[in-house]
Amino acid sequence: MKIVVLDAHALNPGDLSWDWLKTLGECEIYDRTPESEVITRCEGAEIVITNKTPLPKFILEKLPLLKFIALESTGYNVVDTEYCKERGIPVCNIPSYSTEAVAQLTFSLILEITNGVALHSESVKNGEWTSCPDFCYWKIPLSELSGKMLGIVGFGQIGSRVADIANAFNMNVIAVSGHETDQSHRKNFRWATLDELKKQADIITFHCPLNKNTENLCNEEFLNGCRDGVIIINTSRGPVIDEHALAEALKSGKVRGAGVDVLSTEPPRKDNPLLSAPNCFITPHIAWAGFETRKRLMDILESNVKAYLNGTPQNVVNK
Repeated sequence: MKIVVLDAHALNPGDLSWDWLKTLGECEIYDRTPESEVITRCEGAEIVITNKTPLPKFILEKLPLLKFIALESTGYNVVDTEYCKERGIPVCNIPSYSTEAVAQLTFSLILEITNGVALHSESVKNGEWTSCPDFCYWKIPLSELSGKMLGIVGFGQIGSRVADIANAFNMNVIAVSGHETDQSHRKNFRWATLDELKKQADIITFHCPLNKNTENLCNEEFLNGCRDGVIIINTSRGPVIDEHALAEALKSGKVRGAGVDVLSTEPPRKDNPLLSAPNCFITPHIAWAGFETRKRLMDILESNVKAYLNGTPQNVVNK
């Protein structure tokens, strides 16, 4: 049995092991695969493993021996799942592996904006504290999180964990979700409409899936309806935010600061407006990249592949 990994490097740049996969069949592992080589590399494969390398219908049609697709991610938009369903090819994703890591980065971005750790550290190294006439100084307005209103758009496992951390900071939380559940155990929490959330929140963080209802959800109209000086955080999917609108809101001061781990196109184009926007902190899609998080992903991937081989595929997204 031939098994092909199309883009292994992001998941495993060398600190994890593919040994478990090599015991299951003839294994070809590629760090990266350009679109022009996908068909050639996958020819004859029964199992294909992919992260961001697309598998659209026109490619899948040329892989008659393909029987199973294992994703190295939660999202599965890179695969034509409907066509796979027609072919009887299960497509399995990696659910709920990065909850803690994404929540952690969410607050890393928030705290960078409210406390300016990197900015002040750099200023100290540049000699500003050494030459300061006072025992302290600050380069931007600093603020506490306690008592602030955090608006959470999307309240699945990640949004819920973000609310837990917000509680530890003594924040108030309002949330929007397509599925409102009982949250009576939470203090300083309530459900809200999207209109209420954008008008009342000091900080808005997005943890929603990307679909027709959420694409460009954070657009010019949305931002204009927010409080002056709002902070915007996005660790969900890049296209949830209209990047041009957010860049303009940062320039005008309507938005105090933004922290994003995802962009509409990754890697970004050089003309992405957020790259030059003031008070915008961008990380290169690293929320999932901690060793423990990737190890958890690899373990679930192994379980998914072995479950398929045992005739009981799990985490199937195209049933």
